[in-house]
Amino acid sequence: MSDSAFSMTGGRVSLDRRDILRGIDLTVCPGEVVAVMGANGSGKSTLVRTLLGLTPLSGGQTLVYGTPPAKFREWWRIGYVPQRLAVGGGVPATVREVVTSGRIARQSRLRRTSPEDKAAAASALEAVGLSDRAGDPVQSLSGGQQQRVLIARALAGEPDTYVMDEPTAGVDADTQQLLADTLATLVLNGKTIVLVAHELGPLEPLITRGVVVREGRIAHDGRPPRPEGECARPGHEHVHPHAAEAAAGPLTGWGES
Repeated sequence: MSDSAFSMTGGRVSLDRRDILRGIDLTVCPGEVVAVMGANGSGKSTLVRTLLGLTPLSGGQTLVYGTPPAKFREWWRIGYVPQRLAVGGGVPATVREVVTSGRIARQSRLRRTSPEDKAAAASALEAVGLSDRAGDPVQSLSGGQQQRVLIARALAGEPDTYVMDEPTAGVDADTQQLLADTLATLVLNGKTIVLVAHELGPLEPLITRGVVVREGRIAHDGRPPRPEGECARPGHEHVHPHAAEAAAGPLTGWGES
């Protein structure tokens, strides 16, 4: 059984005959807090979506807890926070309903919402400071508040691993600090976190590893090389083989705007 949350080997993603990702080798181990950073168009969001199987590979392999995404069945172990909330037509969903939907992967078919589900949703809403907006239509919230709803939805599922695609984009300083405080609790509980970010801000003290993506390749990796199938040891730094051609900067300057 694999001891990694995610593992990609020789990953390649192409669109219209253009390589978006190429030659990606990446393993994320339980308990790591990994920041994936890079300029717009570098491929960082594509990388995390490919780890989840949301974007198909053109070559190579990716595994989620040792299983290809198409065959993975324990999706309750993964909490995904996309860049924005998809608000469709029809009957407006309340904040509580959206957050409670994070429990679906833990529910058997046709099972009604349980007291445990309701308690988990209430706790998640409290963690992101939206308990007082639980009954409001999600469309009535600001962009930053909707981002907090997405984070609460992931929290409600109580997963082992969180994948967050630019969770601090477009949110104010108070919300960024609230997210940092929430993630700090998850880290203390041994959760695995992979997040895409331009700037880390208050999240920086939590990061145990930084991965810089440039022109579809990993230019810098803040961990040492790992033997195949083995997770990295904390406290070491690895400059990825492609760093020589990309000349990645110091850790505090990972992001590019």
